[in-house]
Amino acid sequence: MHPRDPYADSTRTPATGPGISTPWDYRPDAGWAPEFDLVGYHVEATDGSVGKVHSATKATGASHLVVDTGTWIFGRKAVVPAGTVTHIDHTDRHIYLDRSKDEVTSSPDFDPDRMDDAPYLDKIAGHYGR
Repeated sequence: MHPRDPYADSTRTPATGPGISTPWDYRPDAGWAPEFDLVGYHVEATDGSVGKVHSATKATGASHLVVDTGTWIFGRKAVVPAGTVTHIDHTDRHIYLDRSKDEVTSSPDFDPDRMDDAPYLDKIAGHYGR
């Protein structure tokens, strides 16, 4: 559990937990609000910082973050379903996930051309424990 997340739960919550219809929807208590642009927010996994938000979608049933996990040579972009977000701190510009750094960095390769492809999204959701 990341010590700076005051809303962290002591157990891992699945991306389809209470109040979430799909892994692609923000949890009702996560603090997501459509008026905030999440680009540039720091992303915190359960075991520390994993990167910054490169882009974020706001579509119901299809919301996700694209997280840049490092420098241009060593980093990569990872898709993170909105259902993995436990809390968004808009003051400090931090997003907290219920997944580890390894889970994010070992996710399927980000392919911007396949973000409307159901099998690709199922593969991503399956990786995060749909």
